[in-house]
Amino acid sequence: MGTASEPDAVSLGTASLAESVELAVVDRSGFVESRHAGSAVVLSPAGEIVASFGAPDRPVYPRSSLKPFQALTVLESGVELDPLQSAMAMASHTATPAHLAVVRSMLDLGGLTPDALGCPADWPADSATRTEVIRSGGRPERLFMTCSGKHAAMLLACTTNGWSTADYLDPAHPLQQRILATVERLTGEPVVHTGVDGCGTPVHAMSLIALARGYNRVRLADDGPARHLVDGALANGWAIEGPGRPNSIVIDRLGVLAKFGADGVMVLVAPDGTTVTLKILDGSLRPATLVALTLLARHSALDAAAVAEVVSELDLTVWGRGEPVGAVTVSPSL
Repeated sequence: MGTASEPDAVSLGTASLAESVELAVVDRSGFVESRHAGSAVVLSPAGEIVASFGAPDRPVYPRSSLKPFQALTVLESGVELDPLQSAMAMASHTATPAHLAVVRSMLDLGGLTPDALGCPADWPADSATRTEVIRSGGRPERLFMTCSGKHAAMLLACTTNGWSTADYLDPAHPLQQRILATVERLTGEPVVHTGVDGCGTPVHAMSLIALARGYNRVRLADDGPARHLVDGALANGWAIEGPGRPNSIVIDRLGVLAKFGADGVMVLVAPDGTTVTLKILDGSLRPATLVALTLLARHSALDAAAVAEVVSELDLTVWGRGEPVGAVTVSPSL
């Protein structure tokens, strides 16, 4: 397994432009203004590849799409979380007051304060909360960071098992070693490279195919920690991202397990286990939900009319002079 500091790191990377395909286009006044290239794969409920676009066998950093595997490891280590706290363990939240209350409750379980969080300080992503913090003279805090729920869960795993909390982000830490083992067990592939995610945790590179297989197995678990994790996420879609945000909309409206990852990664798993993973090559998440939902509908995993209704709630309109003049659409060649 490579690391970010090894000499061969520069030779590793996701698919090239030549290996990718056009996934979406942006139309403005009848003119294609932008094109989004990338790779995607669709797995059947049985975990078989039923559609492939670009180079889904090339590695990507899942970024926050790795969170279900990290949260599952926490639960398997003996941590007891209620369904909402389990959802927050895999969330990329917007730091609304409701989000923050859940993260604080998780820290309280371990007798911890926000100072124990290893993620960087940040402003709330929720605009109303951010405005209130600024008006009150507040500053960026670790608690506000979008990954603070995951970090609180990781700290709980440490306090539950008697592991050090000071170095819980070190790849050699017992928790991180367990997460690595979980990732490889569920995806069925060895991790090809490990780097540092934006929040400070190790992030493991894997193919889109491996990522899809891991999610497929988690979603279809009959019982145990994986079932608890999935049920918590589906019952608390607002917690996974935030009210009005794509992941939360998809979870609440369609019962689809949804998790984005920074730099253009998206994972959607339909109720029957049909799974889509994709990577937008330029790192944009703008078309990611649309493309993934379209692929699920094309493979009869979701009702097309229900998908169309959800798509209408996403921010896909192109505006000009305050009026709609175009939209983000799936590429005609997809």
